[in-house]
Amino acid sequence: MNFVFLSPHFPPNYYHFCEHLNYLGVNVLGLADEPYASLRPELKNVLREYYLVREMHNYDELLRALGYFTHRYGKIDRLDSQNEYWLETEAALRTDFNIFGIKNDEIMKVKRKSLMKQRFQKAGVPVACGRVARTIKEAKRLIDEVGYPLVAKPDIGVGAAKTYKIHDAVELQNFFEIKPDVDYIMEEFIAGTIYSFDGLTDHDGNLVFYTSHKFSQGVMETVVDDDLMAYYSLRDIPPDLEDAGRRTLEAFNVRERFFHFEFFRTPENKIVALEVNIRPPGGLTTDMFNYANDIDIYAEWAHIIVHNHFTADYSRPYHCCYIGRKFNRSYLHTHEQVLSSFPRQLCDHQYISGVFSAALGDYGYLVRSPALDEILEIASYIQAPPV
Repeated sequence: MNFVFLSPHFPPNYYHFCEHLNYLGVNVLGLADEPYASLRPELKNVLREYYLVREMHNYDELLRALGYFTHRYGKIDRLDSQNEYWLETEAALRTDFNIFGIKNDEIMKVKRKSLMKQRFQKAGVPVACGRVARTIKEAKRLIDEVGYPLVAKPDIGVGAAKTYKIHDAVELQNFFEIKPDVDYIMEEFIAGTIYSFDGLTDHDGNLVFYTSHKFSQGVMETVVDDDLMAYYSLRDIPPDLEDAGRRTLEAFNVRERFFHFEFFRTPENKIVALEVNIRPPGGLTTDMFNYANDIDIYAEWAHIIVHNHFTADYSRPYHCCYIGRKFNRSYLHTHEQVLSSFPRQLCDHQYISGVFSAALGDYGYLVRSPALDEILEIASYIQAPPV
């Protein structure tokens, strides 16, 4: 099997995907614009070959790279990056080289938030009232229906980039004066707590692994307010959340892929869909899968790719929590105090890439415990401000 992995060096922990493909005998072919010399040794050791392009956004260079791989190794069986940023590029390359997976005729359904909304509705999952508004007149018609505040975000976007919360007519006018020249979807603001439904499907779309996370707040609020993020895995998934997740999974026909679905739980205890991501949840969440379940999700994903078989048993024995810190803040407890205070619960800690730092912080800690109270106490300790 020939597997082309786009940008295999990023995020840093994703080299494990290549590692386990290689263990199962796959020809792992790396393709990126990062100099080969700068790749970590563990990644170099598992790549059959690495093709360096000058610019990953130059599609002609990518076409030549895949043409070279095809000439040298035969048909390309799979192509992926596990990264939201490259989903459209992946789809185009899969289309041009007839590779299994999401192609051009499907990609907008999982990229455009307006099309996501239609699929949620068909699946019977409630969504926020909203639509694409290209003019201030169209936006005002929506405001007449739902009132302020309003959330405006790119119809195609990654994370909370270029997202705005609009509270009144003045802010609405200001938004349309600075609005980038792309389609924006405008929605009623939904108050609530964000939960995710995350997992992995096999080649036939069967759900082979799933879990859920509760977030301290939304990515938009974290970025806009320069706040701190924490989120933790659930040991028991509420039935209504699981039902919404499974309905969404079926509606989007997710095959041989990770997924990350986001939902609000409102103060009225209702589940409202936020968005769909057909890739692993970001940051260190794949590592959280492992710590919460004592499994190796990177190895299990590789087994799905090669054998269409998930081999692990899992029962969610732990809550695993991500706790972020930002360097522009002071804290009551030092990094050294954190490490010495929780040696049993601390699974990992590391610097976070600048691409993710606005949402996740500059430094992240992973802790686990069977007891939720303990997890919450540790999160409060790590993020506590000075007295």
